[in-house]
Amino acid sequence: MIEPQDMAHCVEAIRHGSRSFHAASKLLPRKLRDPALALYAFCRLADDAVDLQPAKADAVLRLHERLDLAYAGRPRNAPVDRAFASIIEDFQMPSALPEALLEGLAWDAMEKRYATLSDLRAYSARVASAVGAMMCVLMRVRDRDALARACDLGVAMQLTNIARDVGEDAREGRLYIPTDWMADAGLDAEAFLAAPVMSDNLQSLIDRLLREAGALYVRADAGIGALPASCRPGIFAARYIYAGIGGELRRLNCDAINYRARTVGHQKLGWVSLSVVRALGTMVMPRSPVIHARPLVETEFLVDAAADKAAPDRGWSDALYGTLAGLKARDGAQRTALM
Repeated sequence: MIEPQDMAHCVEAIRHGSRSFHAASKLLPRKLRDPALALYAFCRLADDAVDLQPAKADAVLRLHERLDLAYAGRPRNAPVDRAFASIIEDFQMPSALPEALLEGLAWDAMEKRYATLSDLRAYSARVASAVGAMMCVLMRVRDRDALARACDLGVAMQLTNIARDVGEDAREGRLYIPTDWMADAGLDAEAFLAAPVMSDNLQSLIDRLLREAGALYVRADAGIGALPASCRPGIFAARYIYAGIGGELRRLNCDAINYRARTVGHQKLGWVSLSVVRALGTMVMPRSPVIHARPLVETEFLVDAAADKAAPDRGWSDALYGTLAGLKARDGAQRTALM
């Protein structure tokens, strides 16, 4: 069980750091809401620990150490760490899921770019679908079809975020649009990062990201009916609130350079109401055959990790070891260059 003072810290972290999830969480049953908020607080902490630090390689390595301590039952003496260690113990959380998240953050630290849509999905699987799979674990859902659809929802949300943040990311020197898309559209990646400006070609790429996300939101819908009935309104709410960001971006003519798409309170209230109606519909409507669609190739490793696991896998993946070794080498080379 999560200690009340640790839980209060996690709630405050999400209230200020992830308003969309905080709004959606109000529809989750209490027995799920607290661990879900604690999980998102850990993910928020991990993201900020890398994004807000200049020495990003060191930040990822420290996160690796903190996660290892949590799985050893000796979490760092901090509210979020203690809360996440409780989640590991109470829900038998497979370690491959938070490992995947750390690998995605390590890719960010390495300023990795993505040549193809598949590459971008692989990144989204790590930083977003891993969280969706962990949410299923919190709901005691280990069914492969439900996990696959949860991973679809994670990729959809991440593609929406990427589309919204194209301008902000470019001004920070980050690029997530597949570089082969940019080349096909006649856009030079380096020139764009040097001077991010809106254009018809860029508009078409942002719209393409939103269309890819839209198709995955539809696939994800089919899986929400496989979740516990009390959890469905909250997950539908998260789905509609994030998809609403894409709708606002389209209303701005996909101009993510000069504007940041935002949703407001009355819109969220409307989506929350719609979510309750959709959840009630899952009680009487037949389940869509889309639920049985194969997982995305890029998320299948998460489905495998979470499905029917009796205990967490304490071993670190070879991929994560390799990424961390690369980060260490990169950090060492940077330090040598500064001497």
